[in-house]
Amino acid sequence: MLQDISYYLIFGLPFILYLGVVVILFLFFTSFIAFLRRKSKTKISVQWHYRLAYITIVLGSIHGLLGLLAYL
Repeated sequence: MLQDISYYLIFGLPFILYLGVVVILFLFFTSFIAFLRRKSKTKISVQWHYRLAYITIVLGSIHGLLGLLAYL
């Protein structure tokens, strides 16, 4: 069943690939906020950095579990 979810095709590519791209984008946004805060170029709250980090961890965990459990 999890293999069906992981490899569900969306526009010819598996769902797990799209989830991985979303995780990478959240990781870049999270680090970009930290970079801009360090350079004093933005007034984005540190809370947003933490929120994006938590979302990245959750999505990354789901992505990893779907990848691992598809083969078990």
